[in-house]
Amino acid sequence: MRRLFGSVRARATLGASLVVALALVAAGAAVLISLRVNLTGQADSRAASAAREVASQIVSGRPYADLDLPDGEDSPVQIVDENGRLVAASEDLERISGTGSDEVKPGSAAGKPSGDDDEGEREGKGKGGDSAADSESGSDSDSESGSDSGSGSDDAEISDDTEYSDGSATVDGESADYRFAAVEVGTESKGDLKVYAGGSLSDERSAVSTALTSMLVGFPLLLAVVAGTTWLVTRRALRPVAAITGEMSAITASQDLGRRVPEPDTHDEIARLARTTNETLTALQTSVERQRRFVADASHELRSPIASLRTQLEVGAAHPELLDVDGAVEDTVRLQELAADLLLLARLDAGEKPGGARVELAAFVREELSQRTRDRVDVRTDLTSLEVTGSRGQLARVLGNLLNNAQRHAHSRITVTTRTEGAWAVLEVSDDGSGVPVGERERIFERFVRLDDARSRDDGGAGLGLAIARDVAVRHGGALVVREAPSGGALFELRLPLPQSSAE
Repeated sequence: MRRLFGSVRARATLGASLVVALALVAAGAAVLISLRVNLTGQADSRAASAAREVASQIVSGRPYADLDLPDGEDSPVQIVDENGRLVAASEDLERISGTGSDEVKPGSAAGKPSGDDDEGEREGKGKGGDSAADSESGSDSDSESGSDSGSGSDDAEISDDTEYSDGSATVDGESADYRFAAVEVGTESKGDLKVYAGGSLSDERSAVSTALTSMLVGFPLLLAVVAGTTWLVTRRALRPVAAITGEMSAITASQDLGRRVPEPDTHDEIARLARTTNETLTALQTSVERQRRFVADASHELRSPIASLRTQLEVGAAHPELLDVDGAVEDTVRLQELAADLLLLARLDAGEKPGGARVELAAFVREELSQRTRDRVDVRTDLTSLEVTGSRGQLARVLGNLLNNAQRHAHSRITVTTRTEGAWAVLEVSDDGSGVPVGERERIFERFVRLDDARSRDDGGAGLGLAIARDVAVRHGGALVVREAPSGGALFELRLPLPQSSAE
C-alpha cells in the first residue's frame, strides 16, 4: 500500500478523486436542500391558499354545512373554534396530526343550521364533509335573526399572518405527510376560529427521493470517470519523467557523460527539468574532462623534472665527478614550484576564500622584489601607496607568476607600477618583449597552455602561472587582462577593488 501511494500518479488520482468527491457531496447537499425548500415552499403556498379560501367562505357568512372544502386527499381541512373544539373538517378524514386538534369529526354539541335538519346534514356531507353548527349561537341567533346562513353582515376579519407546521393525515385510508397552514378568522357570531389546511408533501418526498437516488448512482460513476481520467492524464504527463529516469540510470551504469536525457516537445516543467538535467550533464562532463586533462597534464609536467633529476642523481651516484649540482637544484626548484602551483589550483577549485587581510601594495611589491635574487632582467618600479584586501600569499603568487612570465620574454626591461583608477587598485607588470598576439590574449590564461611550444620545457615553464594569476584575481573580486605595452611587449594589468573606506 505504501509503495502504491508512493507514486505521484496514485497520489494525484487520489487527491483529484477526494476533491471531486467533496465537491459532489457539497453540491448534492445544496441541491437537495434547495429542492426541499422550494417544494416545501410550494406546499406552503397551496396550503395557505386553501386555508384563506375557506376563511373567505366563513367571512361571507356561509354556514359550516355549506362550506365548499377542498378534496381531503389534496388538502385536508380543519376548522377549530377558540375553545379548541373541531367545528368542521374535510370529508373522509380519518386521522390528522400537526394541527390544533387531533379530532376528525365535529363534536356532538355542535348545533345544526336552520331549515330541515336531515336535509341540511345530508347537504353538508355532500359538499363539505362532516360539519357542526355552533350550539350556543344556534339556539339564540336562529330565533332572533333567522339562521347562521345570514347575508354576511358580521364584522368578520381574516388575519394577515399565516402559521405553518408539519404534520400528517389519513384520508380515505391513504396516509401522507402535509404542511399545514393556519389562518385565524375573527367573527362576531361564531367567535374566533382557526382554519387549518394542508398542502401535500408527496411531490417533495418523491422529487428528493428521485434526486437522491440519481446522485447515489451518478456520483460513483462520475468519481470513477474522474479517477480514470486523472490516472491516464498523469501517466501521459509523467511519461517523459520515466524516460529521463531511465536514461539517467543508464548514464550512471555506463558512466558515459556524453549521453543526454530526452527533451519533450513541450514548454512545461518537465521539459525545463530535462533541459536543466542536460545542462547539468554538460557542465559535469566539462568538469570531468577538465579534471582528466589537468591530471594528465600535471603528470606529464611532473615527469620531465623528475626524470631529469633522477638521471642526474644516477650519473652522480656512478660518477661523482660528473654530478651537475646546479642542474639538480634547478630541477628540484622547478618540481617544488610545480607542486605548489598544483596545490594552489586544487585549493582554488575547492573554493578557498581569499581572506580579508589589508595589504599595502607599494610595500608588498618592494618586499617581493627584494627576495628575487636570480632574475635575468632588472625590474623597475613606479609605485603609489595604496591598500587592498585579500590573501597576501595568493597575491604574492600572482605577482611572482607575472614577473616570471616577464623574465622569460623581456629583452632588457621590466616595469612594475601601482596606481588607483576610480574604485580600483591597479598593478601593472610590463616588459619589452615580443608581446602577445591579439587572438591569443585569452587563451594564455588557460591551464597548461604555452605559446612558446618550440621553447624547451626548462625555459618555458609549465603553463600554469597565468591561469593561477587570473583565478586568484577573480576570487578577489578583480580581473587580470593583457594588453600591448608602450614598449611593444606585453602589459599585464591586475585590478583589485579598493576597500570601501579607501574608495570613498
